[in-house]
Amino acid sequence: MAAKIKEESWELRLYVAGNTPRSITALNNLKKYCEEHLKGRYKIEVIDLLVQPQLAAGDQILAVPTLVRKVPEPIRKIIGDLSNEEKVLVGLNIRPVSI
Repeated sequence: MAAKIKEESWELRLYVAGNTPRSITALNNLKKYCEEHLKGRYKIEVIDLLVQPQLAAGDQILAVPTLVRKVPEPIRKIIGDLSNEEKVLVGLNIRPVSI
């Protein structure tokens, strides 16, 4: 059972609107948390709604930046620049790596 949890992969989608400071902060924070807690087990897809606005409807995006956890299910969303690490980890249901 422990091996299954270890191998679980995460698919994360970050919706942004252009190269704004909040979008950049959200992406940097997300990368940092993933490297700390999900190293080698995650994929981040960044979707710029200024370039692909039609993609907002699929995940019902109402504000940006918004982080969507596609896998593992259930789908979860976090809105904002992801600066509160504890809130992000709880929101995504990521347990801190214990050594």
